[in-house]
Amino acid sequence: MNNDLEKYPVNFISHMMEQDVASGKNGGAVVTRFPPEPNGFLHIGHAKAICLSFGLAKDFGGKTNLRFDDTNPLKESVEFVNAIKTDIAWLGFEWDEERYASDYFDQLYDLAETLIKNEKAYVDSLSGEDIRKYRGTLTEVGKNSPYRDRAVEESLSLFRRMRAGEFSDGELVLRLKIDMSSPNINMRDPTIYRIRHVAHHQTGDKWCIYPMYDYTHCLSDSLEGITHSLCDLSFEDHRPLYDWVLDELKMPSHPQQIEFSRLNLQYTLMSKRKLKELVDLSVVDGWDDPRLPTIAGLRRRGYTPRSIRDFCRRIGVSKSDNNVELAVLESCIRDDLEINAPRVMGIMNPLKIIIKNFPEGSAEMLDAPNHPKNEKMGYRQLAFTREVYIDRYDFREEANRKYKRLVMGDEVRLRYGYVIRAEEIIRDQKGEISEVYCTYDPSTLGKNPEGRKVRGVIHWVSATECLQAQIRLFEPLFNIEAPDSSEQDKLELLNSDSIKIFEGFVEKSLVTATMDQSFQFEREGYFCLDSKLSKPKRLVFNRVVSLRDTWAKIEQKQ
Repeated sequence: MNNDLEKYPVNFISHMMEQDVASGKNGGAVVTRFPPEPNGFLHIGHAKAICLSFGLAKDFGGKTNLRFDDTNPLKESVEFVNAIKTDIAWLGFEWDEERYASDYFDQLYDLAETLIKNEKAYVDSLSGEDIRKYRGTLTEVGKNSPYRDRAVEESLSLFRRMRAGEFSDGELVLRLKIDMSSPNINMRDPTIYRIRHVAHHQTGDKWCIYPMYDYTHCLSDSLEGITHSLCDLSFEDHRPLYDWVLDELKMPSHPQQIEFSRLNLQYTLMSKRKLKELVDLSVVDGWDDPRLPTIAGLRRRGYTPRSIRDFCRRIGVSKSDNNVELAVLESCIRDDLEINAPRVMGIMNPLKIIIKNFPEGSAEMLDAPNHPKNEKMGYRQLAFTREVYIDRYDFREEANRKYKRLVMGDEVRLRYGYVIRAEEIIRDQKGEISEVYCTYDPSTLGKNPEGRKVRGVIHWVSATECLQAQIRLFEPLFNIEAPDSSEQDKLELLNSDSIKIFEGFVEKSLVTATMDQSFQFEREGYFCLDSKLSKPKRLVFNRVVSLRDTWAKIEQKQ
């Protein structure tokens, strides 16, 4: 475990762990696990569970296992296994042991036979549809399957033949024998084994029957000596089944399942299945699309592990479901990059400025601080030349005094440079402004002119000493606050303006930029190189986040 990681805030789970350690329960040990199913990439909701399981174990001197819940080979792959490991390591956590539910398939099978022999499980020949009908509803009790009282010897024989591959998918299942009238539907003879004639990414063709999650999970926890099994509130109704299986099999270790609220983040989906649909339909650019809430997407967008861990701490841990504002996540990365990101200048929508009285072919090197509040970051040099680019929105032919940018006949200061005055406009064939001729005051480097009021300060780059760059801005992928809970087709809820692409220029110092760096483009926001699209001769920058909460202002106007 990385000893530099921040201590997790006190919460109801940490109180329980503290009491358990103090009382000597489990020998005073704290052992947790993070059990993802390798059927997709992890998202920010998983990050909350990761930070909680790994963070609390570390705080109590314990350990955390990474265990892949690989019981459904139809949807799982090694690609997802590797992606999950990459994401957890990137977040800054180290697991004690890497395990797979499939490691326990032999033991799980033997324990299932024990349940049959103890008349606590039976092989059912009902179809899946009939099983659902027999199960009942929240207001109507279920009824027993006609195969519930099968003789132990017959169920045992059928189960062994299921393993041998004598039956087709869905033909038979193994069910627990609990209580079909239980008010908890999860206790109405749940299925614990089904037939799947498909190769497994870990066990190959060894098995054609696979255990269900509710059966596998509790036993895997017990076999690994997990003390505190943390999961979201959707598993609260499954806890009686978790305990029932462990008690009936008299497992030597009985972990405690503890539930907490899952993370719901505004303007996005928090479901691997729904995110996979967007990926499969090519609505987004893969699992690492910067607009997705996947950890891979956030990493490509430019979020840092520190900012995500900070976010998970800020939202806290409780039993109450909540819908976290996107602004909270954005605030975390802003706080991080405000301190750590060097300042540079980039132009998204370029307008050429020609400084008439500056020598043609010359360049004056100007010193610029890499961070205005941290001298240790040092300085870089900017080339001031006859031709420069400014952003098109920084110039108007006419404007009132509230406009603090360049106006015809008036002056502004170029950041770290000189004061310039706009004197002449050149238009293209379409009548649009293509160039603005200006003059500069060579006496104004580092100071304002005496007796003249300068409108403001704008950013710029040299037109001859710069780098071409594609600059990509992102907004939320969905137009509504809670797309997960909407019954409307998710594709109809997509924000058509979720990505905007500009062909611009950045200062030449960024020629040495690396994929793991972020920068503040002064007056524009925080940016990083796109790890998938950017090339040495074709830079592509993603905006990580704006300088302020522009999305909240957009909402207020609607």
